[in-house]
Amino acid sequence: MIENSRSNERRTVSRVCAAFLVLLSTGAMFAGLAGAQETPPAKKWPASAPASVGLDAAALGALDVDLASGKHGLVDSMLVIRCGKQAFEHAYTRDYDKIYGERAKKTGPLNHDLHGPYNYFSTEFHPYYRHSDLHTMQSVSKTVTSITMGVAMLRGDFKADLDAPILQYFDGYKIANLDERKRRITLRNLLTMTAGLEWHEDLAYDDPKNSADVMEATGDWVRYVIDQPMASEPGEKFVYNSGVTEILAYVFKKVTGRNVDEYAAEYLFTPLGIHYFWKHSPTGLPDTEGGLYLASRDLARIGLLVLHGGVWEERQIVPSDWVKQSVTPAISVGEGGWKYGFQWWLVPYGKSKEKLAWAAHGFGGQQLIVVPEYDLIAVFTGWDILPSSEKHKHDQFERILAAVDTQSRCSTAATGSK
Repeated sequence: MIENSRSNERRTVSRVCAAFLVLLSTGAMFAGLAGAQETPPAKKWPASAPASVGLDAAALGALDVDLASGKHGLVDSMLVIRCGKQAFEHAYTRDYDKIYGERAKKTGPLNHDLHGPYNYFSTEFHPYYRHSDLHTMQSVSKTVTSITMGVAMLRGDFKADLDAPILQYFDGYKIANLDERKRRITLRNLLTMTAGLEWHEDLAYDDPKNSADVMEATGDWVRYVIDQPMASEPGEKFVYNSGVTEILAYVFKKVTGRNVDEYAAEYLFTPLGIHYFWKHSPTGLPDTEGGLYLASRDLARIGLLVLHGGVWEERQIVPSDWVKQSVTPAISVGEGGWKYGFQWWLVPYGKSKEKLAWAAHGFGGQQLIVVPEYDLIAVFTGWDILPSSEKHKHDQFERILAAVDTQSRCSTAATGSK
């Protein structure tokens, strides 16, 4: 089951079978924010009646009613694409000023800066960027970061060896808690969340001992992460760690000379017709653990790109081998058969649970789900960020799958990218 509430995120992270990541930081410390990309809005998806692409309209309608009513928590949108066509789209209006307004005025773990972009209760920045259609992606940013690394590899700009130790990029750093295990951490370990660093993100995000919270209250996220003591041998154990994705941003700039967001803007977002906004960390690195904002339709475009093996409009944007590696299980993440690739969750489904959907998740309810078998893409956004005693259903994935006519197949022409 794919969950989208903060409280359920904590449970699944602690069980190591899913994670929705929070970004917490002191906004006043920030060196600046990446500007929104100046591109025209992306072309619209061709629309289609659900039945014409093998989807049960009644089943989608019933899910829509439940989302609108709040049975699944604070969900902001649902978008379903099949055979390259938009079969369902709906946005749900939430009064976040009313829901979080009082919290926005008080400093705390989710609000270290009353007037900045890391006030998670401020409707200027959350869930939409300045009331636009750009929705916070949170930890979906991690997945986009991984994709961008692949783009740079295809272009010959990122030539780093995934299995070479990362400490080669830390010349001039006096690294704390340095031992032989830390010397063996590789880029592959960062991509697969197996770095072996001591990290406590299984705690509630408003817990002062949560490693992500502590990191984002510092002025140098990379230094905080790399200075952590080792808890296990690299590659041995999956531990969800927001900080390692920020190290990926650091290494990317060391290797290419450019920030991930700038590179993605030129070679990923522009070819796909995507406009975006991306926040930066205090040292000026893009906030790759969760600072990206996209419209739902544009997130679906990224899903379609990956579904087609990195090809967009007959042009190879991401190496097909990188896509394959990214969605190949690298390590098991615990109960339920969940696995992890290169910043992608791999979610079992079906009676045997041997089939895997590809998923990107973000704190608050951001979800990109790709089911290659059915040529299916689903996107959900939301802003369910506080624990609640009220239990919500989080079975959107299962209900979307149940709406698919498994005997219906897409024609090659219908699945082409726009």
